[in-house]
Amino acid sequence: MVTSLWNVRRRFSLAERLPRLAVWVGAVAGLVAAAAILPACQRSPQEVGSVNTEFKLLGPSHKIVVESYDDPKIDGITVFISKSEKGGVKGALGLAEETSDVSVAVRQTGPIKVKEAFQSGEDALTERRSLVFKHLHVTRFWDAPHRTFVYVAWTDRVITGSPRSSISAVVAEPWGAQQPDLSLLSSPSNLPGVQP
Repeated sequence: MVTSLWNVRRRFSLAERLPRLAVWVGAVAGLVAAAAILPACQRSPQEVGSVNTEFKLLGPSHKIVVESYDDPKIDGITVFISKSEKGGVKGALGLAEETSDVSVAVRQTGPIKVKEAFQSGEDALTERRSLVFKHLHVTRFWDAPHRTFVYVAWTDRVITGSPRSSISAVVAEPWGAQQPDLSLLSSPSNLPGVQP
């Protein structure tokens, strides 16, 4: 009798816990799926190189990493970023909050062609700089009077952002004999930063 009561209590207890367990497992599976899908939505950077700045006994060393990104909306423009990466145990686990020290250099690396119209002040790329609250942005502007693409690298944070920034610009010039294709920016209604 005592054994059968214990089994009833045990089954009841598991039956109560099962819906909670299913919700928890579903939430974890959703987070894992989102973590796998979100990086795939953005173009992956190409690491150009890195230099170690501080040795860490446990985990990777602190370092400065140089990466290159192609502008997703403009052919012929490459964004180069130099940024710090924390090492140690937290850095290895992806739990470290990176500093706001970022430098940007943008260069014409081929014939310029605007593939998609964009708003002046739109992000060309974003990247997570902490587990949740901090992001690196590279924001693109079009300076129509000077026929120049201007890029600003900066970081934000939910509570307090950083005024640290870096700026670079590329003039829309011919590549050999090929003229830049700015046709998507030519009409006043499509021209970023210009009111019709």
